[in-house]
Amino acid sequence: MDAQLDVSSTGRVSRLEVLDGPTGRKQRSEAERARIAAESFRPGVSVSEAARRYGATRSQVYDWRRRLKDGRLALAGGVTAMAAFAEVMVTPAVVADARLPRPAAIEIDIAGTIIRVPAGVEADDLSRVIRAVRKASAE
Repeated sequence: MDAQLDVSSTGRVSRLEVLDGPTGRKQRSEAERARIAAESFRPGVSVSEAARRYGATRSQVYDWRRRLKDGRLALAGGVTAMAAFAEVMVTPAVVADARLPRPAAIEIDIAGTIIRVPAGVEADDLSRVIRAVRKASAE
């Protein structure tokens, strides 16, 4: 229950209005908070836009984003972390001398550590290497 007071200049209450019902604060589940935070990470969506769409404040959405990144909020299906995007640069192919080793098909720079990935590497193997490098660079 909420109360609205109109106070006159003399300091006396001239009218008391009692409002019954919700106070205006929305109670959101952890799943809903995670969904809103995840939506704010989508390309082309700003935090302000996501906050307005769901009737939240920007500071709430920023807090939920931080909690989602830290694993304190979980997306549906038990996913606790957001995918990180990296800049991709495509360069023209260079014809290599047959006697020289083949250049890497992909080069990945993670916090100054270069991973050179030859063609044909299994995605699971590459994923394990990337996770190990990220973990080592975070320490």
